[in-house]
Amino acid sequence: MKKHMSIAIDGPSGVGKSTLAKNLSDRLGYAYVDTGAMFRTFAVLFLDKGIAPEDEEGISRALEDAEISIRYEDGVQRMILNGSDVTDRLRTEEVSHMASVSSQYSCVRERLLSVQRELAESNDVIMDGRDIGTVVLPDAGLKVFLTADSGVRALRRYNEYKEKGILDGRSVEDVEKEILDRDYRDSHRDIAPLKAAEDAFVLDTSRLNADEVTERIIERLNESKTC
Repeated sequence: MKKHMSIAIDGPSGVGKSTLAKNLSDRLGYAYVDTGAMFRTFAVLFLDKGIAPEDEEGISRALEDAEISIRYEDGVQRMILNGSDVTDRLRTEEVSHMASVSSQYSCVRERLLSVQRELAESNDVIMDGRDIGTVVLPDAGLKVFLTADSGVRALRRYNEYKEKGILDGRSVEDVEKEILDRDYRDSHRDIAPLKAAEDAFVLDTSRLNADEVTERIIERLNESKTC
């Protein structure tokens, strides 16, 4: 049986993980798996049921009858929750906050872990998130950890929200605070905290554009293949 190749991309919000993953997917022909969208999909479920982010028991119960799946349309990952496409609901701050808080619970992470690993076992994949190289795919062929200055990340995310019409009156400073709060939660949680794998290639994207980041990772991938 052919062993499939996997590339793990980790890092905090606004460093360019999804852009890099999409670019690599286009260049290499690998399937792109946005694990953050999976957590956000469950966040939509919890919000629709009126469950508070701190209600771990309620969240665990809500997962019992939940069905989540992925569909690809023109290479774009669409998230399906209980038969409904919720992709266009995933980028609000309310969903982001719920996803950040609920992702610390073992019941949520365990529910998604098997799905993520099954995808990697049956496809060549590029998977991005916050614990891909450390927990989800510890044997990934290439592990990448992206970083960037918080001010740069805030401006990137601010422009993204503005373009999508979901800024909701927030300033760049407001967005930076949200990012730093998210960084703290992700790096201090007990289960699968945000950190670089020991063998990850760490790249600061603060002064690099998307094409430059992609080329750096392609170079790194080629180097790893010749070792």
